[in-house]
Amino acid sequence: MIDTEGDCAEWTFPADPGAVRTARTAVRDTLRTWGLDTLADMAALLVSELVTNSLRHATGPIGVRLVRPSGLGDTLLVEVSDPLPDPPHERVARLEDESGRGLQLVASSSRRWGTRPGNTGKTVWFELGVPG
Repeated sequence: MIDTEGDCAEWTFPADPGAVRTARTAVRDTLRTWGLDTLADMAALLVSELVTNSLRHATGPIGVRLVRPSGLGDTLLVEVSDPLPDPPHERVARLEDESGRGLQLVASSSRRWGTRPGNTGKTVWFELGVPG
């Protein structure tokens, strides 16, 4: 773990298959600590999808960051970064396809989502509503 302070937590994981499980656990544990148990499973699932995409297409470290901005009290921001500059593209998976549904899941399960370029690579982000 790199930094955990109040309503922000950030980790960097190596680009290996164990990163998916480790990221999922870190997200769940942190959200439970913050009292956001109701978001823990969905956030962990979506992070799993994005970290898996990073592992398939990029080499190098994968960053995961959770932010509950004070100005957006009812929103949880989740970011996954990797060193590949190319943004991911949502596609329609056929019934027999074994992959290709990750971004569809992110899009349909979050309030908003998107990508932004970074100094090295890109960040894919999504927002989840925090129950009142």
